[in-house]
Amino acid sequence: MEAQGMPTYDNTNFVSLVKQLIESGKQTANIIKTVEFLKTQKENIEKVNDVVKQLKAVREIGQNNQHLITALQGDLKDILDSPYIKPDEVARVSNSFTAIVENSLDVMDFIDQILSSDYLKMSDAERTEILNQKEEESKEMVASVSTKTRRYQDIISFRKMQDKINNRDTQY
Repeated sequence: MEAQGMPTYDNTNFVSLVKQLIESGKQTANIIKTVEFLKTQKENIEKVNDVVKQLKAVREIGQNNQHLITALQGDLKDILDSPYIKPDEVARVSNSFTAIVENSLDVMDFIDQILSSDYLKMSDAERTEILNQKEEESKEMVASVSTKTRRYQDIISFRKMQDKINNRDTQY
């Protein structure tokens, strides 16, 4: 007896429906495996991306430190050798630049610790964040050295001009 509103199925329709359900289940299982695989690959890409960011930050910090060393080798020598820098200023100028160099070396030691050990069991993302902060600090150090160098060069320039004015020939 047939229920009202309910279609009747013969065996071929039922078997076909079961086959479709089984095939759909296989496809769903394959999709789930694919999603899990893609999720794993995304995590791997994020890890590699964090490592690349770390390498870029370390490279930038290294370049900034090289810039500091180069600036100090040339510019600081020129400033300290100038006859327009007073003897009592030499120690102040030297100490000012030495403090920046020491900070730069401390940053490099800290970076070495972060990269060479499992520093505080950090994740790559946390390590990258710290390296980016240190990169910003190294940029600030470069800017500070540039500002100090310009300031002392301006002082030398001013004193040189002042010396020329004070010692000019006044006979006409």
